[in-house]
Amino acid sequence: MQSKEAHASNKKTPMAVKRKKIGSAGRFGAGYGKIKEGLVAVERKQRVRQVCPFCKGRAKRLEKGIWLCQKCGKKFAGGAFHLKD
Repeated sequence: MQSKEAHASNKKTPMAVKRKKIGSAGRFGAGYGKIKEGLVAVERKQRVRQVCPFCKGRAKRLEKGIWLCQKCGKKFAGGAFHLKD
């Protein structure tokens, strides 16, 4: 009869599976292909702090394409999800 230590060392550990980093698009699971890559690019830009083109303050999105600067109070139109660089 083998001891517990010898029995435990004979267990095979599963090998790690290398996965492609897809970031926030992982919520879709398998499928959807190239669409996920584009979505990740847009969401990465969207989550960066947006800068007001007038006073370099922080701009916050009110609606799709409508932005409001929290420093100078100007309301202006811009990109739907992020301001252009």
